[in-house]
Amino acid sequence: MNEITQGTLLDGRVIYKQWRAGHRSGFEPVLLAACVPARPGEWVLETGTGAGAALLCLSARVADLRGMGVERVERLAALASENFKINNIDNFFAIQADATSLPFPARQFHHVLANPPWFGAASTPSPDSARTLAHHAPPGLLQGWIAELARVLRWRGSLSLILPAAALTQASAALRAHGFGGVQLLPLWPRAGVAAKMFILRARLGGKAPDEILPGLILHDESGITPAAQAVLRGGAGLL
Repeated sequence: MNEITQGTLLDGRVIYKQWRAGHRSGFEPVLLAACVPARPGEWVLETGTGAGAALLCLSARVADLRGMGVERVERLAALASENFKINNIDNFFAIQADATSLPFPARQFHHVLANPPWFGAASTPSPDSARTLAHHAPPGLLQGWIAELARVLRWRGSLSLILPAAALTQASAALRAHGFGGVQLLPLWPRAGVAAKMFILRARLGGKAPDEILPGLILHDESGITPAAQAVLRGGAGLL
């Protein structure tokens, strides 16, 4: 069985266990959590939650949330549940389920978030099955995730996604097809003057606000992680 390692997120404020081998969390879940406009008392859902990093960071920023993580790999769902428990987060839960067929009634959640698999068929699969599930997307998967997230999201609720630049057209079309508006695009610049490889999209179900391309976040400079990125990755500040 794979070994579990224990570390921290948000400069030690969150205890975080994950598998040593296979898919391991990077910047993405922390940045994604920072974009969710949740308020105390609301319900939040993350699909593809892994070991729960994004929900853990969101809970550290916003008190008194109720959260649900959905993960296709059963052992990762169990590890997310353990992470919620050791951080004394009583109102967060994780279950094993398919993100395209969620076991929840319509309009249950105030906010939904996801870091969907995005490697295409041309990419070489990992020998680790859990890593392959986390990263590789069969045709139509992104549309399927967005459609199901739209079904369980409350009217005017927010959807937040972190995606590669190549997925922008596909994601935008799926959001429009399922009734989302007021789309905000936040580029994640590796360095100043370098093309963004990743971005965050946030939209509202039934939103009427104009779409926006935001200034974005520069992650690194000559000294390392930029102060703006550190405020999120270590300080737990919100984005957007």
